Amino acid sequence: MTPRGYPPRRPRTRENVNEAIRAREVRAVFPDGTVEIMPTSLAVRKAQDLGLDLILIAPTAEPPVAKAMDYGQWQYENKKKQHEAKKKQHVIQVKELKFRPNTDDHDYEFKKNHAIRFLKEGNRVKAVVQFRGREIAHTDLGRKLLMRFAEDLAPYGTAEGQPRMEGRNAHVLLSPVKASAAAAKEKPAPKPETNS
Repeated sequence: MTPRGYPPRRPRTRENVNEAIRAREVRAVFPDGTVEIMPTSLAVRKAQDLGLDLILIAPTAEPPVAKAMDYGQWQYENKKKQHEAKKKQHVIQVKELKFRPNTDDHDYEFKKNHAIRFLKEGNRVKAVVQFRGREIAHTDLGRKLLMRFAEDLAPYGTAEGQPRMEGRNAHVLLSPVKASAAAAKEKPAPKPETNS
C-alpha cells in the first residue's frame, strides 16, 4: 500500500546483472572455467540453471565480458577491494609552522626538527612568518628567516619558489624530496678498492 500523493515504488533493478544486461551477446565465463560467446538471454538462463547470477564484469570489452557467480559474494569482494585500495593510499597534508621575525635559535631548531619529521613522513610543510604591529617594517628579517629555513631543509625538501608576502605574513612552501633521491643523498659514496 502506498501513501496518498506519492508515486508507487519501483522495484530496484540491479545494474549489469541478469536481465538488466543490455548487450545482445556476451563472452560468458562459467565457474568450471569454460568461456563462450553467446546471446545474453541464453547465458542468463545457463547461469540461473547453475543457481548463479550473470554479472557484467567488463562492459567496454568487445563483446562485453560477463561472469556467472553469486551476486552477494561479488558485491562483498568489490567492497573489500575498494577498502584495501583506500587503506593503501597516502593523503599528503600541508603542515604549517609559524614563526615571528625575532624567533630565537632554540625555537627555530625545535621547529626545524618538526619540519624534518613532517617531510620524512611525506607531507608538505608551510613555514609562515607573522608580522605584528611595527614588525611589518622589517619584512626583510622574515624573508631571511624563511630562506635560511629552506636552505637548512634542502636535503629533506625542496622550496616551491621564493618566500612570498600575503598581507601581514610571509610564507614559503616545502615539498618532500622523493624517497629514492633522499636515499641517494644520505648514502655515502663507495670507497674505491685498493689491491695490496
